[in-house]
Amino acid sequence: MTASELPANPYNSHAWITGDPVIGPGTWIGAFTVLDGSGGLTIGAGVDVSSGVHIYTHSSAKRCVSRRSYPEIDRKPVTIGDGVFIGANATILMGVTIGDHALIAAGSVVTRDVPSRTIVGGVPARVIGVVKSVNSDVRFEYF
Repeated sequence: MTASELPANPYNSHAWITGDPVIGPGTWIGAFTVLDGSGGLTIGAGVDVSSGVHIYTHSSAKRCVSRRSYPEIDRKPVTIGDGVFIGANATILMGVTIGDHALIAAGSVVTRDVPSRTIVGGVPARVIGVVKSVNSDVRFEYF
């Protein structure tokens, strides 16, 4: 593999997937995504990870700003439930859990846990609505 090639993965040849993430059946991974499984990453079944999404399970911020006197690269797992939609170019930071059937708006930066059937958006992401569904009748109710 040359420096310009991405590691092979069974989801999308234009996605960068590191570590050993657990990805449920029926999950779709868009192009130009970064899935960092180095700290533990679980993505449920039937999830759509849109193009350009970045999911991080590590941070070197403390190490960097301390001029390496903080020697660690911090790692915390990310867990994404079943049936979650993650919009284009969203970023999910380490340690976050996203509940089943949640919707992450495009361009959001998720720094905190997201309850099931919740819509979040913004930087940092905040609750902006709820997902209401009964079988194929799906509605997004915004506040």
